[in-house]
Amino acid sequence: MKTLYSLRRFYHVETLFNGTLALAGRHQETTDFAWWAGNARLINLSGKQFRAHVAHAGLIVFWAGAMNLFEVAHFVPEKPMYEQGLILHLHVATSGWGGGRSWGEVIDTFPYFVSGVFHLISSAVLGFDGIYHALLGPETLEESFPFFGYVWKDRNKMTTILGIHLILLGICAFLLVFKALYFGGVYDTWAPGGWDVRKITNLTLSPSVIFGYLLKSPFGGEG
Repeated sequence: MKTLYSLRRFYHVETLFNGTLALAGRHQETTDFAWWAGNARLINLSGKQFRAHVAHAGLIVFWAGAMNLFEVAHFVPEKPMYEQGLILHLHVATSGWGGGRSWGEVIDTFPYFVSGVFHLISSAVLGFDGIYHALLGPETLEESFPFFGYVWKDRNKMTTILGIHLILLGICAFLLVFKALYFGGVYDTWAPGGWDVRKITNLTLSPSVIFGYLLKSPFGGEG
């Protein structure tokens, strides 16, 4: 074991590492990062960073699908969801799937099952994609696929990648908006006559109302 000090200005760190574990492109002398630094070891290997990103997404989607099916298998319609410790069905029910048209009853769990299976299939696609790029893909993308390649010092490329992610997140958010407006609606606890799944007819576009939620207590009350 030995001690090595990073030469990065303003980021002086002391790390311990085993010098016998120095692999090409991954050891601390060439990257300024120890083995436990995670994806920082791949800072100059865009291809490996990409496959890690895809595989990580696959793990997240797999958890969502598997946990959803687990909750389907253990769901008891006679008991409230919060008493059963459910964490995913709440969000599916909020989107208006599988519920009764009054009093917030969940009368059909088939949409929940479909959602879980869809996530599992998606995770398999992402997982095979990660394995493919890990075994057959290039270590760097700048030469073979310039569009997906990047250099960390290129601020234009970095902001482009960030912008693409934000655009995709925005599109997904608008899908929920369209669902609430045109495709079945969403669950509304304050619907006239009791809880109900209904389409949203009057959108709130006032910035003061929208951003006002940031100033309210998440536990109720006004502050």
